[in-house]
Amino acid sequence: MRVAFAGTPEFALPALEALLERHRVIGVLTQPDRPSGRGRRIEPGPVKRAALAHGLPVVQPETLASEEARAPLEAWDPEALVVVAYGLILPREVLALPRLGCVNIHASILPRWRGAAPIERAILAGDTETGVSIMQMDAGLDTGPVLLQRRLAVSRSHTAGSLGAELSRLGAAALLEALEGLEAGTLKATPQPAGGVTHAAKVMKAEARVDWRRGAPDIERQIRAFNPWPVAETVLDGEPLRILDGHAEDPHEALHHSSNVLQLESKRDEPGAIIAVLDDFVLVQCGEGRLRVLEVQRPGRRRVSARDYAHSTSLLGRRLG
Repeated sequence: MRVAFAGTPEFALPALEALLERHRVIGVLTQPDRPSGRGRRIEPGPVKRAALAHGLPVVQPETLASEEARAPLEAWDPEALVVVAYGLILPREVLALPRLGCVNIHASILPRWRGAAPIERAILAGDTETGVSIMQMDAGLDTGPVLLQRRLAVSRSHTAGSLGAELSRLGAAALLEALEGLEAGTLKATPQPAGGVTHAAKVMKAEARVDWRRGAPDIERQIRAFNPWPVAETVLDGEPLRILDGHAEDPHEALHHSSNVLQLESKRDEPGAIIAVLDDFVLVQCGEGRLRVLEVQRPGRRRVSARDYAHSTSLLGRRLG
Protein backbone atom coordinates (compact mmCIF):
# COMPACT_ATOMS: atom_id res chain seq x y z
CA MET A 1 0.00 0.00 0.00
CA ARG A 2 1.15 3.54 -0.78
CA VAL A 3 1.16 5.27 2.61
CA ALA A 4 2.01 8.80 3.68
CA PHE A 5 2.91 9.35 7.32
CA ALA A 6 2.27 12.33 9.60
CA GLY A 7 3.94 12.37 13.02
CA THR A 8 6.47 14.26 15.09
CA PRO A 9 7.63 12.86 18.50
CA GLU A 10 9.26 9.65 19.62
CA PHE A 11 5.84 8.08 20.26
CA ALA A 12 5.31 7.95 16.48
CA LEU A 13 8.54 6.10 15.64
CA PRO A 14 7.39 2.47 16.12
CA ALA A 15 4.49 3.09 13.74
CA LEU A 16 6.77 4.58 11.09
CA GLU A 17 9.24 1.71 11.40
CA ALA A 18 6.41 -0.84 11.16
CA LEU A 19 5.06 0.82 8.02
CA LEU A 20 8.49 0.79 6.41
CA GLU A 21 8.67 -2.98 6.89
CA ARG A 22 5.25 -3.76 5.40
CA HIS A 23 4.21 -0.89 3.13
CA ARG A 24 5.58 1.70 0.74
CA VAL A 25 6.00 4.95 2.68
CA ILE A 26 6.02 7.68 0.01
CA GLY A 27 6.48 10.76 2.17
CA VAL A 28 6.44 12.16 5.69
CA LEU A 29 4.71 15.20 7.17
CA THR A 30 6.18 16.44 10.43
CA GLN A 31 6.17 19.67 12.41
CA PRO A 32 8.82 22.34 11.77
CA ASP A 33 12.07 22.08 13.71
CA ARG A 34 11.75 23.57 17.20
CA PRO A 35 14.13 24.77 19.95
CA SER A 36 15.14 21.83 22.12
CA GLY A 37 17.26 21.04 25.16
CA ARG A 38 18.92 23.33 27.68
CA GLY A 39 20.66 25.31 24.94
CA ARG A 40 17.35 25.81 23.07
CA ARG A 41 19.02 24.95 19.77
CA ILE A 42 16.78 24.39 16.75
CA GLU A 43 16.62 20.61 16.32
CA PRO A 44 14.67 18.23 14.07
CA GLY A 45 12.14 16.01 15.77
CA PRO A 46 12.51 12.23 16.11
CA VAL A 47 10.27 11.45 13.12
CA LYS A 48 12.16 13.81 10.83
CA ARG A 49 15.50 12.29 11.82
CA ALA A 50 14.20 8.77 11.18
CA ALA A 51 12.60 9.73 7.87
CA LEU A 52 15.79 11.33 6.57
CA ALA A 53 17.80 8.30 7.67
CA HIS A 54 15.54 6.17 5.47
CA GLY A 55 15.79 8.59 2.56
CA LEU A 56 12.12 9.59 2.69
CA PRO A 57 10.77 12.93 1.41
CA VAL A 58 9.98 15.20 4.37
CA VAL A 59 7.63 18.20 4.38
CA GLN A 60 7.24 20.50 7.40
CA PRO A 61 4.36 22.95 6.95
CA GLU A 62 3.32 25.29 9.75
CA THR A 63 -0.29 24.58 8.76
CA LEU A 64 -2.18 22.54 6.19
CA ALA A 65 -4.85 25.17 5.65
CA SER A 66 -3.52 26.44 2.30
CA GLU A 67 -3.45 24.71 -1.09
CA GLU A 68 0.28 25.40 -1.29
CA ALA A 69 0.92 23.55 1.98
CA ARG A 70 -1.19 20.59 0.85
CA ALA A 71 0.41 20.34 -2.61
CA PRO A 72 3.17 17.83 -1.65
CA LEU A 73 0.66 15.49 -0.04
CA GLU A 74 -1.61 15.69 -3.08
CA ALA A 75 1.36 14.95 -5.34
CA TRP A 76 2.23 11.84 -3.31
CA ASP A 77 -1.35 10.59 -3.87
CA PRO A 78 -1.36 8.13 -0.94
CA GLU A 79 -3.91 5.38 -0.54
CA ALA A 80 -3.87 6.07 3.20
CA LEU A 81 -2.45 8.78 5.46
CA VAL A 82 -1.33 7.44 8.84
CA VAL A 83 -1.36 10.08 11.58
CA VAL A 84 0.44 9.54 14.91
CA ALA A 85 0.94 12.45 17.33
CA TYR A 86 1.39 14.85 14.43
CA GLY A 87 0.31 17.99 16.27
CA LEU A 88 -1.43 19.85 13.42
CA ILE A 89 -5.13 19.97 12.58
CA LEU A 90 -6.04 18.20 9.34
CA PRO A 91 -8.53 20.20 7.26
CA ARG A 92 -11.37 18.48 5.41
CA GLU A 93 -9.41 18.65 2.15
CA VAL A 94 -6.70 16.44 3.66
CA LEU A 95 -9.17 14.06 5.33
CA ALA A 96 -10.87 13.47 1.96
CA LEU A 97 -7.66 12.97 -0.02
CA PRO A 98 -6.60 9.31 0.58
CA ARG A 99 -8.78 6.54 -0.88
CA LEU A 100 -8.73 4.63 2.41
CA GLY A 101 -8.88 7.74 4.56
CA CYS A 102 -6.70 9.12 7.34
CA VAL A 103 -5.92 6.52 9.99
CA ASN A 104 -4.89 7.62 13.48
CA ILE A 105 -3.31 5.85 16.45
CA HIS A 106 -4.79 7.32 19.64
CA ALA A 107 -3.36 6.32 23.02
CA SER A 108 -6.60 5.51 24.84
CA ILE A 109 -9.69 3.35 24.57
CA LEU A 110 -11.96 5.88 22.91
CA PRO A 111 -14.22 7.64 23.72
CA ARG A 112 -12.36 7.88 27.03
CA TRP A 113 -9.60 10.49 26.97
CA ARG A 114 -10.15 12.27 23.70
CA GLY A 115 -7.58 15.01 23.31
CA ALA A 116 -3.93 15.93 23.62
CA ALA A 117 -2.77 14.09 26.77
CA PRO A 118 -4.54 10.73 27.11
CA ILE A 119 -1.60 8.95 28.76
CA GLU A 120 -1.06 11.56 31.46
CA ARG A 121 -4.79 11.88 32.17
CA ALA A 122 -5.24 8.13 32.48
CA ILE A 123 -2.47 7.93 35.09
CA LEU A 124 -3.74 10.98 36.99
CA ALA A 125 -7.24 9.50 37.12
CA GLY A 126 -5.93 6.23 38.51
CA ASP A 127 -7.12 4.18 35.53
CA THR A 128 -6.11 0.53 35.84
CA GLU A 129 -6.48 -0.08 32.11
CA THR A 130 -5.85 1.91 28.97
CA GLY A 131 -4.88 1.01 25.42
CA VAL A 132 -4.84 2.20 21.84
CA SER A 133 -7.57 2.96 19.33
CA ILE A 134 -7.01 2.79 15.58
CA MET A 135 -9.44 5.36 14.26
CA GLN A 136 -10.55 6.70 10.90
CA MET A 137 -10.26 10.45 11.36
CA ASP A 138 -13.11 12.89 10.85
CA ALA A 139 -13.38 16.64 11.39
CA GLY A 140 -13.88 16.32 15.17
CA LEU A 141 -11.32 15.95 17.95
CA ASP A 142 -10.74 12.19 18.21
CA THR A 143 -14.40 11.55 17.35
CA GLY A 144 -13.95 9.33 14.29
CA PRO A 145 -15.16 5.74 13.98
CA VAL A 146 -12.89 3.08 15.44
CA LEU A 147 -11.35 0.29 13.38
CA LEU A 148 -9.95 -1.69 16.30
CA GLN A 149 -8.73 -1.34 19.88
CA ARG A 150 -6.12 -3.08 21.98
CA ARG A 151 -6.00 -2.89 25.79
CA LEU A 152 -3.13 -2.66 28.26
CA ALA A 153 -3.06 -2.85 32.06
CA VAL A 154 -1.71 0.20 33.91
CA SER A 155 0.50 -0.60 36.90
CA ARG A 156 1.83 1.58 39.72
CA SER A 157 5.27 1.33 38.16
CA HIS A 158 4.17 3.04 34.95
CA THR A 159 5.21 6.62 34.28
CA ALA A 160 3.88 8.57 31.32
CA GLY A 161 7.16 7.81 29.59
CA SER A 162 7.19 4.05 30.16
CA LEU A 163 3.47 3.65 29.49
CA GLY A 164 3.79 5.74 26.33
CA ALA A 165 6.59 3.51 25.07
CA GLU A 166 4.47 0.39 25.56
CA LEU A 167 1.43 1.98 23.94
CA SER A 168 3.47 3.14 20.95
CA ARG A 169 4.57 -0.43 20.26
CA LEU A 170 1.07 -1.78 20.82
CA GLY A 171 -0.30 0.87 18.47
CA ALA A 172 2.20 0.04 15.74
CA ALA A 173 1.16 -3.62 15.73
CA ALA A 174 -2.53 -2.72 15.77
CA LEU A 175 -2.00 -0.25 12.92
CA LEU A 176 -0.62 -2.94 10.63
CA GLU A 177 -3.59 -5.17 11.44
CA ALA A 178 -6.02 -2.35 10.70
CA LEU A 179 -4.40 -1.41 7.39
CA GLU A 180 -4.46 -5.04 6.28
CA GLY A 181 -8.18 -5.22 7.03
CA LEU A 182 -8.88 -1.92 5.29
CA GLU A 183 -6.99 -2.94 2.18
CA ALA A 184 -8.77 -6.30 2.04
CA GLY A 185 -12.16 -4.75 2.74
CA THR A 186 -12.70 -7.02 5.74
CA LEU A 187 -12.54 -4.37 8.48
CA LYS A 188 -15.30 -1.84 9.04
CA ALA A 189 -15.09 1.17 11.33
CA THR A 190 -17.56 1.38 14.22
CA PRO A 191 -18.92 4.73 15.48
CA GLN A 192 -17.82 5.61 18.99
CA PRO A 193 -20.45 5.21 21.71
CA ALA A 194 -22.21 8.35 22.87
CA GLY A 195 -21.54 7.59 26.54
CA GLY A 196 -18.28 7.44 28.45
CA VAL A 197 -16.69 10.47 26.78
CA THR A 198 -13.88 12.17 28.72
CA HIS A 199 -11.44 14.81 27.55
CA ALA A 200 -7.67 14.75 27.99
CA ALA A 201 -6.66 18.39 28.17
CA LYS A 202 -3.13 19.41 27.27
CA VAL A 203 -0.74 19.22 30.22
CA MET A 204 0.24 22.60 31.63
CA LYS A 205 3.50 23.05 33.51
CA ALA A 206 1.70 24.58 36.49
CA GLU A 207 -0.04 21.24 37.10
CA ALA A 208 3.27 19.71 38.13
CA ARG A 209 3.49 21.74 41.37
CA VAL A 210 2.91 19.36 44.27
CA ASP A 211 0.26 20.33 46.82
CA TRP A 212 1.17 18.34 49.91
CA ARG A 213 -2.31 18.87 51.34
CA ARG A 214 -3.55 16.27 48.86
CA GLY A 215 -3.54 12.56 49.56
CA ALA A 216 -0.39 10.51 49.02
CA PRO A 217 -1.96 8.34 46.26
CA ASP A 218 -2.89 11.47 44.30
CA ILE A 219 0.63 12.85 44.60
CA GLU A 220 2.11 9.50 43.54
CA ARG A 221 -0.02 9.58 40.38
CA GLN A 222 1.06 13.18 39.76
CA ILE A 223 4.73 12.14 39.93
CA ARG A 224 4.16 9.26 37.51
CA ALA A 225 1.97 11.21 35.09
CA PHE A 226 4.42 14.10 34.75
CA ASN A 227 7.54 12.00 34.20
CA PRO A 228 9.34 12.75 31.86
CA TRP A 229 7.57 16.12 31.42
CA PRO A 230 7.02 18.54 33.06
CA VAL A 231 8.16 16.59 36.19
CA ALA A 232 6.49 16.99 39.57
CA GLU A 233 8.02 19.86 41.51
CA THR A 234 8.01 21.20 45.05
CA VAL A 235 9.97 23.89 46.88
CA LEU A 236 12.51 23.64 49.69
CA ASP A 237 13.62 26.92 51.27
CA GLY A 238 12.58 28.81 48.14
CA GLU A 239 14.48 26.55 45.72
CA PRO A 240 12.65 24.26 43.27
CA LEU A 241 13.08 20.54 43.81
CA ARG A 242 11.92 18.06 41.19
CA ILE A 243 10.52 14.71 42.30
CA LEU A 244 11.12 11.99 39.74
CA ASP A 245 10.01 8.94 41.69
CA GLY A 246 7.87 8.34 44.74
CA HIS A 247 5.24 5.96 46.08
CA ALA A 248 2.39 6.32 48.53
CA GLU A 249 3.13 4.34 51.66
CA ASP A 250 0.87 1.36 52.18
CA PRO A 251 -1.17 2.00 55.36
CA HIS A 252 -0.38 -1.54 56.49
CA GLU A 253 3.38 -1.15 56.13
CA ALA A 254 5.14 -0.82 59.45
CA LEU A 255 7.68 1.96 59.62
CA HIS A 256 10.62 0.86 61.75
CA HIS A 257 11.33 3.93 63.82
CA SER A 258 14.93 4.77 64.52
CA SER A 259 16.87 7.68 65.90
CA ASN A 260 16.49 9.62 62.66
CA VAL A 261 12.68 9.65 62.79
CA LEU A 262 11.06 12.67 64.35
CA GLN A 263 9.14 11.64 67.42
CA LEU A 264 6.01 13.52 68.43
CA GLU A 265 7.19 16.83 66.97
CA SER A 266 4.56 19.53 66.66
CA LYS A 267 5.22 19.82 62.91
CA ARG A 268 5.10 16.09 62.30
CA ASP A 269 1.57 16.04 60.86
CA GLU A 270 1.91 19.15 58.72
CA PRO A 271 1.59 18.40 54.99
CA GLY A 272 5.04 18.54 53.41
CA ALA A 273 6.91 17.74 56.63
CA ILE A 274 9.90 15.43 56.13
CA ILE A 275 9.38 12.95 58.94
CA ALA A 276 11.96 10.25 58.20
CA VAL A 277 15.14 9.58 56.25
CA LEU A 278 15.59 5.85 55.78
CA ASP A 279 17.87 3.61 53.72
CA ASP A 280 15.81 3.68 50.53
CA PHE A 281 13.58 6.74 50.76
CA VAL A 282 12.60 9.99 52.42
CA LEU A 283 9.17 9.97 54.05
CA VAL A 284 6.96 13.04 53.61
CA GLN A 285 3.67 13.73 55.35
CA CYS A 286 0.73 14.42 53.02
CA GLY A 287 -2.78 15.67 53.68
CA GLU A 288 -3.77 12.03 53.86
CA GLY A 289 -1.14 9.34 54.16
CA ARG A 290 2.59 9.61 53.58
CA LEU A 291 4.74 9.57 50.45
CA ARG A 292 8.02 7.72 50.05
CA VAL A 293 10.18 10.02 47.91
CA LEU A 294 12.80 7.99 46.03
CA GLU A 295 14.52 10.27 43.52
CA VAL A 296 14.93 14.05 43.23
CA GLN A 297 16.75 16.67 41.18
CA ARG A 298 17.80 20.23 41.95
CA PRO A 299 17.95 22.86 39.18
CA GLY A 300 20.98 22.28 36.96
CA ARG A 301 22.05 19.19 38.91
CA ARG A 302 21.95 15.48 38.17
CA ARG A 303 19.28 13.12 39.44
CA VAL A 304 20.06 11.61 42.84
CA SER A 305 18.36 9.30 45.30
CA ALA A 306 16.28 11.17 47.83
CA ARG A 307 18.28 9.52 50.61
CA ASP A 308 21.61 10.82 49.28
CA TYR A 309 20.13 14.27 48.83
CA ALA A 310 18.71 14.22 52.36
CA HIS A 311 22.03 13.30 53.92
CA SER A 312 23.87 16.01 51.98
CA THR A 313 21.32 18.68 52.88
CA SER A 314 20.06 17.67 56.34
CA LEU A 315 16.38 17.41 55.37
CA LEU A 316 14.97 15.78 58.47
CA GLY A 317 12.34 17.96 60.11
CA ARG A 318 12.16 20.49 57.29
CA ARG A 319 9.08 21.16 55.20
CA LEU A 320 8.50 20.93 51.45
CA GLY A 321 6.21 23.26 49.56
